[in-house]
Parts: sequence; structure tokens; C-alpha cells
Amino acid sequence: MPATPPPRRNFPAGFLWGTATAAYQVEGAAAEDGRGPSIWDTFSHTPGRVDAGDTGDVACDHYHRVEEDLDLLADLGVGAYRFSVSWPRVIPGGRGPVNPRGMDFYSRLVDGLIARNIEPVATLYHWDLPQELEDAGGWPHRDTALRFADYARTMGQALGDRVRTWITLNEPWCTAYLGYGSGVHAPGRTDPAAALAAVHHLDLGHGLAAQALRETSAPSAQVSVTLNLHHARGESERDAEAVRRIDALANRAFLGPMLEGAYPRDLIEDTAAVTDWSFVRDGDEKAACAPLDLLGVNYYNPVLVRVWDGSGPRATADGHADGAGTPWIACDDVEFVQQPGPYTEMGWNIDETGLTELLLRLHRDHPGLPLMITENGAAFADVPDAGGRVRDERRVDYLHRHLGAVLDAIDGGADVRGYFVWSLMDNFEWARGYAKRFGIVHVDRDTLERTWKDSAHWYRDVVTSGSLPA
Repeated sequence: MPATPPPRRNFPAGFLWGTATAAYQVEGAAAEDGRGPSIWDTFSHTPGRVDAGDTGDVACDHYHRVEEDLDLLADLGVGAYRFSVSWPRVIPGGRGPVNPRGMDFYSRLVDGLIARNIEPVATLYHWDLPQELEDAGGWPHRDTALRFADYARTMGQALGDRVRTWITLNEPWCTAYLGYGSGVHAPGRTDPAAALAAVHHLDLGHGLAAQALRETSAPSAQVSVTLNLHHARGESERDAEAVRRIDALANRAFLGPMLEGAYPRDLIEDTAAVTDWSFVRDGDEKAACAPLDLLGVNYYNPVLVRVWDGSGPRATADGHADGAGTPWIACDDVEFVQQPGPYTEMGWNIDETGLTELLLRLHRDHPGLPLMITENGAAFADVPDAGGRVRDERRVDYLHRHLGAVLDAIDGGADVRGYFVWSLMDNFEWARGYAKRFGIVHVDRDTLERTWKDSAHWYRDVVTSGSLPA
């Protein structure tokens, strides 16, 4: 008798499967066809900012290999592809006329996806602010939010007849706190007051952009934002205050205005010594609270915090030294605790239960709001064997665990509509350069040849079956 196949867990009908990339991480062609410089061009070319002096000048050369990569996506069987638009490629200075060659690239990308029955999911901002706007003040400056709304309107007018799902911002926590607080991301500033001003103008820019997209896109278009919410846990009941502080700064600073139309009072009180929040004008919080069709959730690992007892140096969740350049503003009494392994190459612990708990929290706090996993994945040191095969068993295990966590959340009532693995291919991992490989497709740094890892074959099986092996 034939062997009984192992049981599988089924995802809901219509569950959207995809993978994701970001413009500066994959496109290359940094100075071609009229593209202007971004803050990441400037940052990566500044000595000492990026590991090994790596830059995104060439990246994965996706700009020139787009047809090859579109065919790769089709072979993978995904129903959607989340990409980001390079603001300086379509509007080189961040304001002013459109660069037609840059816009044509994204129009061809969208058409190529649709021709292959892949839904385009377009992120407007994945950290590559035009350098001219940074020179004028950047995200701490109100005008950047207004220019972002103009940019969104331009993109809606150009692609809104074909793009059904828009994401305004990717991980504004990183933009504000890593870019302007700790300085480990572009533009590399270390000013806590500027970081909090950036938080607000990102919130405002999101709301204004969402409104512009609705006015310029098809009525059926969905508007979303993607947040990297920090699922914080305490070691004991005495650490509840530490959890509250992190939750306010990392999560409710965005969830509050975007979903409830107001900043949390405890956040304002926590940061009163840093800023008086006078940059928030009447009507801003209401403008930030634009109706959302989906909430994008990026998840990699939870964080464990406790009240610092004053002994020894404090750790920070992003692994960078504490002090003047910390992303954790007004959290002087909070310590991030090293968690047990296993770990990814980023040094992040692997704990899928945090994803289930986070999704269920969002379901409880914001009932009726559909959720989408817009990034989830892991970096490992993947090396092809003698036969060219990339046996990334640890990534397969990571993805298996986290997809199971998504199913657990769905079983608990969370309305999760889809999942995008990060990332389609190995790429420029920001300040870590090319050493950290998140892709399910291996990219040879010398030849840029794409090779499917075992995880890509595994993911294709999950996608095509709509189910997870038990």
C-alpha cells in the first residue's frame, strides 16, 4: 500500500502569497537614466558607515535584469510581489518634474507582473529619501511630509489604474529612530528631538499620502502602511513599566495617530524632557488617521526588556552601543535582555510565538482591521555546495515555524490575509552591506547569477499547495 502522506495545515482560501524587495537594496543603476541621489547613496559612500564599504550602486542589478527576475517570480508561483519605488528615480530632487525614464521602469515592472498574473504591491517609501529633501531638513521638517504627499499623488496618477495595493511607508520606526536617533541608518543623525519630529512627520506624511492615493487610484485599490512593531515582553511583573515605555515609543507612536487619531498621552509624558511636541499642529493627528484597508506587519523576533538596575552597560535591541546615539529615547531605565538562541546571522533570536502573540494583540486592539505579513525571514550564511546547491535548512525551519505561527493566529481569530517572505534574493542589507543574506534566491556577488536555495523550492511547494507540512 502507498504510504500515507504527512498531514498538512491549510491556509484560508484566497490567502495571498508573495515575496518582497526594496529599491535601493536590489535595483542598482544608482546614477543611470536620470535617477537622483538618495540619503542611502550619500550614507553608503561615507567611510565607516556600511560594513566593508559596500554600497547599493549595483546591488542585484535588478534595474537591468527585471525580465529575468519577473520570470523568477512567475516560476516561484507567488500571487504577489512587494517592491518599493525609488523616490529619487521618479522625482530626482524629491520635488518638481517627473523623470520619465524612471517612471517608465516602474510602469514596465507593473505591466510585467500583471502579464504573469502576479499582483503588484507597491511601497512608496522604503528609506531612500531624495538627498535634496534631507539637505532641506529631512523627515524632522514638516515640508518633507507635504512633498511625500505630492509624490504619492504622482504615483497614483501614473500607476493607480494598475496597482491594487499601496503601502505608504515601510518601517517608519527605522526611518525615525535609526536614521535620526542612533545614526546607524541614513542620514546618520543622532538628535533625539529630531527623531521624534521625524516620527510625527512620517505619521502625517502617511495620512496625507493615503488620501492622495485614494484620490488618484482605482476605487478598488487598497491602502496600507507597514510597521515593524516591537513585541516586547518582560522578565517579571516588575518589568511592566519597561514594556510600557518600549510599546509607547516603538508601537503606539505610530498606531496611535494612524489608527486612533491621537498620540498616546504616556508617550508625550515620557519624552517631555526631549521635546514639547510643538511640531504637532491642529488637525495633524486627524490627517494622520487616514482609513486603512490593511495593516502591514513586519516581524523578525520579539524583544525581552527589564527595568535596568544600574549595574553594567545597557543593551539595545538593534545591537548597537548605547549612549548619545540610541534609538530608545527617554528609556534610560530600560534594558534589553539577551534572549536564548537559536539565532540568525543578524544575532536575532528565533521565536515564532511572538508573531502569534503580536497578531492576536492587533486583532484585539483593532478589531476588523485586516492584517498582512509584509516581511518575515532570516539571514543565514548560505554557501553553494560543490554542485551549486544552496542547502539552507535553517531558513526552511525558520519559515516553517513562522508560517505555523501565522496559522495559530488565524485559528485564534486574527484576520491575516497574506504573507510575504523577506526576501526574494540576497541583497544590500543596509548598514550590514552584502554579508547578511536574507534571500530565498542566492545571488553571487561576482556574477550576480541567481540560484534557487532549498528554501525557494520549499516555499514554492507551500505557495502552490496553500498548505503547510505538519
